[in-house]
Amino acid sequence: MTQVEAARVATAPTGSRRAWLGLAVLLLPVLLVSMDISVLFLAMPTLTLDLDPSAAQQLWILDIYGFLIAGLLITMGNLGDRIGRRNILLAGASVFGIASVVAAFAPNAVVLIIARALMGMGGATLLPSSLALISSLFPNARERAAAIGVWTAFFAGGSAVGPVLGGLLLHHFWWGSVFLINIPVLLILLAFGPFVLPEHRSGVVGPLDIPSVLLSIGGILPAVYAVKQIAAEGFDIASIGIGLVGVVLLAVFVRRQRQLAEPLLDLRLFRRVQFTVAIGSSLVGMMSLAAMSYLTSVYLQSVTGREPLAAALFGIPMAIAVFVCSMGGARIGHKLGVRSTFVLALLAAAVGNVMLIGVGVDGGIAWYLAGSTIAGIGYGLAFTLVSDVAVSSVPPERAGSAVGISETSFELGNALGLALLGSIAALVFRSGGAYADTLGETIQHADGNTALIDSARESFVSGMHIATSVGAVLLVAMAAVAAFAPRR
Repeated sequence: MTQVEAARVATAPTGSRRAWLGLAVLLLPVLLVSMDISVLFLAMPTLTLDLDPSAAQQLWILDIYGFLIAGLLITMGNLGDRIGRRNILLAGASVFGIASVVAAFAPNAVVLIIARALMGMGGATLLPSSLALISSLFPNARERAAAIGVWTAFFAGGSAVGPVLGGLLLHHFWWGSVFLINIPVLLILLAFGPFVLPEHRSGVVGPLDIPSVLLSIGGILPAVYAVKQIAAEGFDIASIGIGLVGVVLLAVFVRRQRQLAEPLLDLRLFRRVQFTVAIGSSLVGMMSLAAMSYLTSVYLQSVTGREPLAAALFGIPMAIAVFVCSMGGARIGHKLGVRSTFVLALLAAAVGNVMLIGVGVDGGIAWYLAGSTIAGIGYGLAFTLVSDVAVSSVPPERAGSAVGISETSFELGNALGLALLGSIAALVFRSGGAYADTLGETIQHADGNTALIDSARESFVSGMHIATSVGAVLLVAMAAVAAFAPRR
């Protein structure tokens, strides 16, 4: 540690009441970013009626936010290590707030997609910098683990709370209110952040490698886009070509990282089995959680006919389960061992997804409540361990880059869950009859044809069953990897 870094640590408000106040401020952007992943799930039906987006535009409204966060997290985590984590946190919050206002008053789907993209760019600065700052606020390992548990509870809980908050807002206001709720929260962050958060920049790592930045973004975005398009529309020359470009750029990126003394992505971290298991668990966990949250939100509204607020209330048990288990995940991990806790968590999430098979067109809400709650227990336990492993795997000066990797797996998992598992559900739905691209459009244009509506609802439920079952299979496979991976 350099003298400058030592001075920073000495003057940081660590372990004190001010440190916990700093944590409270850090929770604000975390909650917003995670909620904005899922807050649109319930707003999509009313948003569709107002802006009339095409099926492709609907997917981009949902996906572009997570895609850009996934593509930029590693870069922003490294940038925060170099120019200051508080600086990049506050700058990102400003971009996020401006984009939220644009999204709230978007006159058409194209403007909304652009605003969501800007929100993704701002959000990419918030997650790695906020979690990495915890290592500055809490140098004590026990306090740091507790703080990370709280951070993860708000991050994981935010994804579950998003639809609930969205339902409450939609009950009283128009769809744009789900974005305006960000503004007062961000104003609090911008007002108090400079006073309660310590600045931290590393004096050890070298300058940011611009070619690596361009290669990482240029590789992730085309690859994810190609997967999304192929899953939704099938194989075509354009999608295959774009995907190959992404794969080639990522291969060049990986090769470059192996040659650099100060890489953007430290591949040596993946030699640690615990770190690799954590990244795989967050990726698979978020894939299944995103698909389950989105499909069940559509189910509760378009299949059972519930209003957004009523549908949101059914998400409360899962939100509570995720939040509570995230708070206690680190303690359970220390008692049972990280490997055993990952296996237990992933299997619990898988059981919860399988239980959704009991949900039907005319009943089965109890199966949804029980299954989502059990899955929430598993997600909460797994996600808090991922954050703890990421922060503890590297020295404090590289915390931002390590956190960037873990958060990239979260966001990439969310995007792929909507793209892959969501597309599986859509494929099953469309194969069931001559329907529109989505269930909502089919009902809207059915002109009171009850036979068509009933058939479409049956097809949607079948697609949801298959998609969540595939998610459960992926969770079980990841649990097997965690259980039998070599100990080294």
